[in-house]
Amino acid sequence: MSARPTIIQINLSPTLGGAEVYTAFMSRALAVRGWPTRVLVDAKAFFWRDLDFGNVERIRVADASAVDAAVTAGDVVLIHGSLPASLLTRLRTKAPIVGIAHQAIYEGRRPSYFDSADVMLAVSHHVIDTLRASGVANVHGTPLYGVGEIDRRHHQATPHRGPLCEWDEHKLRDRLVAIAGRARGTVSGGRPYARRPGLTLGIVSRLAPLKQFPAMLRILAPIIAAQPLVNLEIFGVAVGYKALREMRAALRPLGARARLWGHQRDVAPAYLAIDYLVTGLPEREALGLNVIESCQCGTPVLAVDAPPFTETMRDGVTGFLYTDPRHDRGKHFARLLAQIADGTRKPDLARMPAHLEFFSFARFADRVDAAMRESVAQLRG
Repeated sequence: MSARPTIIQINLSPTLGGAEVYTAFMSRALAVRGWPTRVLVDAKAFFWRDLDFGNVERIRVADASAVDAAVTAGDVVLIHGSLPASLLTRLRTKAPIVGIAHQAIYEGRRPSYFDSADVMLAVSHHVIDTLRASGVANVHGTPLYGVGEIDRRHHQATPHRGPLCEWDEHKLRDRLVAIAGRARGTVSGGRPYARRPGLTLGIVSRLAPLKQFPAMLRILAPIIAAQPLVNLEIFGVAVGYKALREMRAALRPLGARARLWGHQRDVAPAYLAIDYLVTGLPEREALGLNVIESCQCGTPVLAVDAPPFTETMRDGVTGFLYTDPRHDRGKHFARLLAQIADGTRKPDLARMPAHLEFFSFARFADRVDAAMRESVAQLRG
C-alpha cells in the first residue's frame, strides 16, 4: 500500500438523501487534503449531477461486476451505503474496507457493511454510541460531523411544487397512484411558493421513516393549530404512498395552514422561505445535515433536546431545543412556540457564525484527513 492509497468511494443509492450530499462534500474534502479518490455511483441515478464533486471523478456503474473492476490491489474502499453481501465479500479479497455510518442503529437494524468493514467512521457521537452498543467492532472514536452544504448546481430563486412521492415501482398501489397523479398534473405541478402572513415553520427533509415526522406531528400539529398565525410548510419527498398518507393524516388539524411542496432540487430557497426549521424525532437520526444547512442560511432551528441535535445545535443561538413531545405531550414546545409567536423569545443569531465555524468545509476536511490517516495506519497494522 502506497503512502497515499487511492480511496474508491462507493455509493450506489438510487435516491437522493443526506448520505448522497455527504458523499459529494467528502469527496472534495479528501481531494483537497491530498487523497486520490474516485466515486462509484449508480448509472441510473441522475441526481448526482446536482451535487458539487469538484474535480473528483465519478464513475457510473451498471452492476456489481463494474464495481469489482474499478477496485484494484492497493486501493482502500470507502463505503457510504448498503451493498450486496456477495459484493462485500469479493471486495474484501481485493482491498481493505472503511465504512461510514450515515445512520444510527435502532431496533437492531444496520447495513451489512457495518460488520464487514475493517474500520468504521461515524458522522456523530450519537452514531458512535449506537454502533458500540450494538457490538460493531473497530469504530473510530472521533465523529466526522459534516458541512452546511447548501449550494446546488441547479439553482432556483424560489421553491416550486415538486414530486410529492418516491413511488415504489414494486407496489401496484404506488404505480397506480403515480399514474393517476401524473394524469392530474399533481405529481409535479410546478406551482411557485409564496410566503403567507404570520410565523412560518418549515420541514426541509426527505420524509423517510427514520425521521418519524408523522409520530411527531400527531402531537405537535394541534399545538401549532392553536396558534392562529402560524403556518407549516413541508419541503421534501415522501418515501412511498404510505408515508405520504400518514403525513397528510398527521397534518389534518392544521388544514390549509400546512402545505406539501415535495422534492426540491435546490434546498437553499426552502430554508430562506421559512422562519424556523423543524426537525424530526431524534433517536433514529444520525446527524441532521438539514440543521447545519438551515443555520448556514441564517434560519434558526427547533429541535428535540437530545442527541444528535445537541451535538449540532446551540440552544438560544442557532435556535431552540425543547423536551421530546412524547415525554410531555408537547407542553414545552407549546410554551416555546407561544413565546416565539409573540416575539418574547428570539435566538441570538449574532453568535451563530462562531458556532457554525466548527462545521466549515476547512474544519471538516481536517477531520476527514485525520480520520483517514489513522485508519490507513490501523489497516497497515
